[in-house]
Amino acid sequence: MLITGAGRGVGKRLAIGFAQHGARVGLLGRSQGELDVTKLEIEHSGGMAHRFRADIADSEQVAAAVDRMSVTWGSVQVLIANAAVQGPIGPFAEQKPRDWREVFETNVLGTLNCCRAVLPQMIHRRSGKIVVISGIGATEARPGFSAFAASKAALVRFVESVAEEIRDHNVQINCMLPGESYTSMTDEILQAGHRAGVAEVEEAERVRLTGGISPE
Repeated sequence: MLITGAGRGVGKRLAIGFAQHGARVGLLGRSQGELDVTKLEIEHSGGMAHRFRADIADSEQVAAAVDRMSVTWGSVQVLIANAAVQGPIGPFAEQKPRDWREVFETNVLGTLNCCRAVLPQMIHRRSGKIVVISGIGATEARPGFSAFAASKAALVRFVESVAEEIRDHNVQINCMLPGESYTSMTDEILQAGHRAGVAEVEEAERVRLTGGISPE
């Protein structure tokens, strides 16, 4: 199993949880330090993990990571495409094109790079699962978070389309919306204050206090 964005947040929790259930987990992310911590936590609890430092926006880095994992543990049976950035918070009219570019390069093109890297082997052996982590805004408007919402909406339609393409190859791809969970994005909303909107800040405060949806 390969999990992107596995150094923190939802990706880290998924990695630890699957490892506890016996999965051999490949940890992919940009921060070597965060990946090291996740790997140590998994190994201390008796699980197996291997880290792969890569930027998913770089297709060559992703392909190299998948090749290394295939050499280490054999082909990738499961991909969880979790890595994402929240991007600019506030009115769209005040945002800069480069901020949107970063969001789409990571959230959309990065996920496409990961899927493209593992799909050929899955199709060849007629077996494989891909789970793409969606987000709030994918199914409804999210004022103040237009870049993030648009990127997640794009992923939903991408997944629906590819699912039909690979249906006859016994490979499944689905989106999962994990719900509100306390991550660094929660802190970004709180730091944005009024630019995020009253409702978003109140929800972020609640999630920070309660932890939100549990990993279990």
